[in-house]
Amino acid sequence: MSSITPQTLLAALGEILLDKEKALRLVVAGLLAGGHVLVEDLPGVGKTTLALGLSRLLGLDFTRVQMTADLLPGDLIGVTLFDPEQKGFAFHPGPLFHAVVLIDEINRASPRTQSALLEAMAEGQVSVDGRSHPLPHPFFVIATQNPKEHAGVFPLPESQLDRFMIRMAIGYPSAQAELQLLAGKHRDPALLLPLADAALVAAWQGMVRQVFLSDEITAMILAIARQSRSDARIALGLSPRGVLALKAMVQAWAYLQGRDFVVPEDLQAVSVAVVGHRLLPIAAQQDGSDLAALLMREVWGFGP
Repeated sequence: MSSITPQTLLAALGEILLDKEKALRLVVAGLLAGGHVLVEDLPGVGKTTLALGLSRLLGLDFTRVQMTADLLPGDLIGVTLFDPEQKGFAFHPGPLFHAVVLIDEINRASPRTQSALLEAMAEGQVSVDGRSHPLPHPFFVIATQNPKEHAGVFPLPESQLDRFMIRMAIGYPSAQAELQLLAGKHRDPALLLPLADAALVAAWQGMVRQVFLSDEITAMILAIARQSRSDARIALGLSPRGVLALKAMVQAWAYLQGRDFVVPEDLQAVSVAVVGHRLLPIAAQQDGSDLAALLMREVWGFGP
């Protein structure tokens, strides 16, 4: 499998989710950067297809969890039960103990259940009854979120949003892609064969961390962070975790472009996806992503 590259993976993903190159690159970059992805989009645009196809191509085990208001933290993490044969208590892992986890409609779960994801996503482990249990490596969460206007949703708190490396949308397919879809010119993700394995994914993640970040790029990242924290339009700016996420994502994006160094165009490509959901605008009607794009143009002189 050593001859397999992330570009090969992207090409294969492009056969199951047609004409969505930017979205696919963002998701794969999020994985290679060691983060998690939040997809805010309408039903039926390919979120489950993307998650299943990615897990199959990577040779990683996959599970899907449908979030509901009555779901409990133990339904995600697992529970400790008495085993009469062993005459003791044993931990029974929940669905989080898979390499790729699709959390569908995350904001339909209660805040108590949402909080069960915090330790898992930040530290790669869960704690039950005073004992810590490591999760698989790699461990990758793709969560979907309904628009806040929908009924029966619990908005994600800032601490939960900050655990996601990027927030993105897939969007409707183009007319040409939808024509190909109707003609059956897409692959069924369930029939895909693995192109990689956990060891190769870990190797790619290691190479991403070696991508060179110049002093100029570092200064640009710090400039956008400082501006977000002092801007009068923003109540909550970019956290230190967000700064590290932006660094990791530009390195991953550069790596997917076949480079071992970062250029300003990499910042332009990923910054809104990394920064937008971490900003809390003072004006309730303003969206964080729009504000992030505006900050880019004001601080860097270019934007999406």
